[in-house]
Amino acid sequence: MSVSASKTLKEVVSKVLSFERISKEEALTLLREGSLNLLGYLANRWRKRYHPDGVVTFVVDRNVNYTNICITHCKFCAFYVPYKEKQKGYVLSVEEVLKKVQELVEWGGTTLLMQGGINPDLGLDYFVNLFKEIKKRFPQVQIHSLSAPEIVFLAKKENLSVEEVLKTLKEVGLDSVPGGGAEILTQRVRNLISPNKCTVDEWFQVHETAHRLGMRTTATMMFGHYETDEDIVEHLERVRELQDRTGGFTAFIPWTFMPGNTEMDNVKKASPVRYLKVLALSRIFLDNFKNIQSSHVTQTMEIGVVGLHYGANDLGSVMIEENVISSTNYKVRIPKVEEMVKAIKKAGFIPAQRDTYYNIKILYFPTFLDYI
Repeated sequence: MSVSASKTLKEVVSKVLSFERISKEEALTLLREGSLNLLGYLANRWRKRYHPDGVVTFVVDRNVNYTNICITHCKFCAFYVPYKEKQKGYVLSVEEVLKKVQELVEWGGTTLLMQGGINPDLGLDYFVNLFKEIKKRFPQVQIHSLSAPEIVFLAKKENLSVEEVLKTLKEVGLDSVPGGGAEILTQRVRNLISPNKCTVDEWFQVHETAHRLGMRTTATMMFGHYETDEDIVEHLERVRELQDRTGGFTAFIPWTFMPGNTEMDNVKKASPVRYLKVLALSRIFLDNFKNIQSSHVTQTMEIGVVGLHYGANDLGSVMIEENVISSTNYKVRIPKVEEMVKAIKKAGFIPAQRDTYYNIKILYFPTFLDYI
């Protein structure tokens, strides 16, 4: 787009205030020229349009990484063990996973988020057996598991289509698919940070197929490394386009790259200002998404709750277990339910515990004592 054809910041703001859809070029103008406070104000208006009651949700889940053995060698990952050194890694048995799910249920959790390295020793049978056993013992638990790269790998390993793999897993208990493995959904960036993972088009194929089969999924974005502003907006546009076609995404979750024990430790960690601006832009641009999540895991709880004033209506999860970010030596502090509720109340919102599909399970109405 030429400079003469570009819209001024004032014109873009006028469109946002009228709740009109903005283009990629207009999104770039907002990101580059808009102040942090302006983006926060505009994003907050969009949040209130979808959530006028001031409810902010969170989920109680467990992130089980069934294996850390992986062949993709992603440059941003501190968690994996290369396949050639697999004796240093692990694969969880069915009983080990079931024990973790039992603890999740005892904790009052509803969602099992399960992802792992791409391990050639694990075929479709491993997951079919695992999901069957989980659903047999814990039918109330929602299995929100296996990212697009894992699904694509299984399809290639078993010589099946992505649809056949998803149908098989759905039949044995897979309820929804997380948005992991997205990173930045432009092939230029993917070739730099995760060239051995599924392509951008394959990531979208998995999610569109899941939506067609009646499964809900989430969309994510890991930024703060080698991407440009254009890459971020391209990512948002492609996600918005798919949501227009299917309506299958429940939420969008942006978070930042965490250096430490990775091949990308030369990258300076993204600032809270950058995080909040991208979070706010996500809320404004993704006008067909009801839910936007703020990340307390990578941003600390202090910044996480600030994100609630920059367009987010969800504060992620009270996780019983987290291994991937912790592998960078970043100290992940997972709050208890009581701490999550208190933080949301102090930010001026009504906390609510939800399930995987954003159905409200428990509302925590504030009292005057919460503000003393």
